[in-house]
Amino acid sequence: MREILIVGGGYAGFYTAWGLEKKLRRGEARVTVVDPRPYMTYQPFLPEVLAGSVEARHAAVSLRRHLHRTRLIAGSVTEIREGAHAVTVRPHSGPDFDLHYDVLVVTAGAVTRTFPIPGLSDQAYGLKHVEEAVAIRDRLLTSFDRAAPLPPGPERRRLLTATVVGGGFSGVEGFGELLGLATALLKHYPEIEAEELAFHLVEARGRILPEVTDGPGEWVVRSLRKRGARVHLNTQLLSANGGHVVLSDGEEYDSGLLVWAAGNAANPVVHNHTDLPVDERGLLKVRADLRVGTDNEVVADVWAAGDDASVPDLAAGRPDARTVPNAQHAVRQGKRLAKNILASLRDRPTKDYVHHSLGVVATLGLGRGIFQYRRLVIKGFPAWLMHRGYHVLAVPSWERKGRVFAVWATAALFGRDVVSLASVQRPREAFVAGGDPGREGGRTTDAVVG
Repeated sequence: MREILIVGGGYAGFYTAWGLEKKLRRGEARVTVVDPRPYMTYQPFLPEVLAGSVEARHAAVSLRRHLHRTRLIAGSVTEIREGAHAVTVRPHSGPDFDLHYDVLVVTAGAVTRTFPIPGLSDQAYGLKHVEEAVAIRDRLLTSFDRAAPLPPGPERRRLLTATVVGGGFSGVEGFGELLGLATALLKHYPEIEAEELAFHLVEARGRILPEVTDGPGEWVVRSLRKRGARVHLNTQLLSANGGHVVLSDGEEYDSGLLVWAAGNAANPVVHNHTDLPVDERGLLKVRADLRVGTDNEVVADVWAAGDDASVPDLAAGRPDARTVPNAQHAVRQGKRLAKNILASLRDRPTKDYVHHSLGVVATLGLGRGIFQYRRLVIKGFPAWLMHRGYHVLAVPSWERKGRVFAVWATAALFGRDVVSLASVQRPREAFVAGGDPGREGGRTTDAVVG
């Protein structure tokens, strides 16, 4: 059998494997997916995981539950050698090993883009994985618990201050949900006044949400400021040593929570450890039918899609246009990729990837959102309903749709769950401390929040 090797189990990789499973004839080919995580993260739900509106496990789609005839390898691809038709895999346990393939699909996805800012790596959380969203939520809840009994002063201000860097969809949605959660917590903490909350959104450009036009973007800024947020435009984070935030607009303050959502970068294995053709951004050069290569030269039996592929955007009408790295494209590229690989295996013609945007929709917190399709703009509660409706339909499998909808229905009846489980990040500390708060490790909240 021919070996189809898929590097990465995110949107594009998952939907490629899922599509191949449904259409491959018995004995026609074997599909292998290599990914360090045993699940696909449905990233549009991460802001709601952060706010407690979606259970963390419900934003993760199990690969083994849905890919029944695919070989799954838990590990990371560290090198791609197209000349040898092989990749090097680093498993979670054991030595590295090589996998050989007949057909290669590169859907490794992008990584969080960072800069050498003092203190960033020590203080910040990303917002790309379920674990990060859960940790951010637990940190905010634990900060409220610790701030409530404290007298007014620097430590109380620090615990009630949060900073999100990045004004794209991920940063704005995460910030809106975080602000909404903090505001909702006030009724459970009568010791804390709304005026004590200090939530900062920092964006290096002069506007947020570049995917929408100027008017809706300005409305989002006004809406956030009306809710008490401090939006810093044309501003960069200069330092975060010890949680002390220094911004380029001259403002300085201590922040108990720092979230970094300032965009994505090319996956290092694609950018630095492959002999496949890449562009100046480190993305794979991809043709319109998702084969790796250019119009004049193609790499045989190698395909790519998703955030680490520079895919021509035929719907844009410009020869140099490329699809933006978002879930809307990655899902549809994965589906097209599966069909084109099957066509190639059966010596049939492939089809180009063409997708006309369905518009953009963002949640800004419970009951708040914005939607834009060309000149049509919908704001507030209707846009929030559209966001929920679209994503509950888009998340793969009826099982996941049912679980997510059940959590939403429960929350509508009983409200948010405001329990922090920060201690699960260090589950052995209570056992090691033996119940003695004076022993090292006995104060689990210090390790998480301090």
